[in-house]
Amino acid sequence: MKLVIDTNIIISAIVRNSLTRKVLLSPYYDFYTPDTAISELEKHSALLINKTGLDREKIKEIIELVMDSIIIVSSGMFEKYLPIALEEMKDIDETDAPFLALALSFSNDGIWSNDRHFQKQKLVRIWTTSEMLIEL
Repeated sequence: MKLVIDTNIIISAIVRNSLTRKVLLSPYYDFYTPDTAISELEKHSALLINKTGLDREKIKEIIELVMDSIIIVSSGMFEKYLPIALEEMKDIDETDAPFLALALSFSNDGIWSNDRHFQKQKLVRIWTTSEMLIEL
């Protein structure tokens, strides 16, 4: 199964050693995320430290562990789909347009996200963590 993965899932996997992290580290899936997810993670680094109680170095190790199982895709690879994604997400959340554009750019099974607003778009299937666990 090939899935585009939203930053909220990555953050969840970093914050605790949960089923989300186990799924992310599973060899049965191919996960992709746009390069914009890296800047989102950096933006939330203080939150990650606060939520976990871990120091910056340990958080960095966990981020590397999680990110090693995700293919980071340069925006140049999906930029031609960005106008379509922006149009679809304009009344929902335009900051998630890169995830949708990436999903539109190659053959895959959808986007893994727990953001309910993603369910409002109609172009790509959205998988919640609960649905992923059932799929396992």
